[in-house]
Amino acid sequence: MCGYLENGGLGEPVDNADGVFADQGWYATDHFGLDIIFHSRIKQYDCLTDDSSRAAAVFVPFYAGFDIVQHLWGVNSTAREKDALSLDLVDWLTRRPEWRAMGGRDHFFLSGRTAYDHQRQTDSDSEWGNKLLHLPAVQNMTVLFVEKLPWTSFDFAIPYPTYFHPGKDAQILEWQRRMRAMKREWLFSFAGGARNDPYSIRHHLIRQCGSSSFCKLVQCRKNERNCLIPSTFMRVFQGTRFCLQPTGDTMTRRSAFDAIMAGCVPVFFHADSAYTQYRWHLPEAHEMYSVLIPEADVRAGNVSIEETLRRIPQDVAERMTETVIGLIPRLVYADPRSRLETLRDAVDVTVDAIIERVSKLREEMGGGRGAQQS
Repeated sequence: MCGYLENGGLGEPVDNADGVFADQGWYATDHFGLDIIFHSRIKQYDCLTDDSSRAAAVFVPFYAGFDIVQHLWGVNSTAREKDALSLDLVDWLTRRPEWRAMGGRDHFFLSGRTAYDHQRQTDSDSEWGNKLLHLPAVQNMTVLFVEKLPWTSFDFAIPYPTYFHPGKDAQILEWQRRMRAMKREWLFSFAGGARNDPYSIRHHLIRQCGSSSFCKLVQCRKNERNCLIPSTFMRVFQGTRFCLQPTGDTMTRRSAFDAIMAGCVPVFFHADSAYTQYRWHLPEAHEMYSVLIPEADVRAGNVSIEETLRRIPQDVAERMTETVIGLIPRLVYADPRSRLETLRDAVDVTVDAIIERVSKLREEMGGGRGAQQS
């Protein structure tokens, strides 16, 4: 993991020998490395204060994703070991004077992994993840993930980190101009691997894409390094109008955001892949920037993806592409070693939304005075 922690968590600069990326602002970023990137960006927030009584919200720099990942593979961690740091955190936080003002409702923290990794149901050593999300104190806070639990209201999804981390407004504006000028010769594309699960929709997508002369397929087979090289699929996305984004190991994919960075309109097959997730960062009018094809219809053989996409009028498809390209600034995590001037990135959007949420909670609590921890 050490290479991914270089440059403030952005990773090493990508090789741009084939010109797929820009010469600056692109890094080999791990898609679960947001803990350190987000913290680094928060440190340069314009209105930081050490006086919690003046704070609109309190950020807790607890690297929850980095904590749990050390217990997920290749080790025989007990449930107690998986939970230890989360329990220590809650014990420490709830004894702090800052906590007493609103019982933690003005606190927020982040895990760069999915909520699934933090919602263990039992104390069985063999069960996946920790029980962070089941701790009552944590449920008082606002918790950020790259994928939330659809049925809970205290956690929120923010975008996966992509490979693009601009340090200046000009880098974003130039990239947007470049994506607008791209010739999109493929109607649709799919980049990804099949799954052992016979129920997986990916088998159907690979078959439909592979049999269509309008689709570009980048198939990632086990032990192949092809899809570990960002330029492999980013080049395809840049030349495609619509990019298929099925569920992966969980409901969401980092690839959806990679596609948007390339100006490719995402095609989802389940509402939980985006619509119930990234409400702070993506338009509420989903049809403006994406297409939804219900996965049940694909599995049943009731729908042709090619025919569905070909029915979209050219002018409508072009407007969708423009909307997608317009979303790029609010979905990137800017280089924490620099500072954007007028554009607002994913962290800016997130912090604004958290402050608004805390303000509403404070009003509901009568200003937060004398609030008790629940």
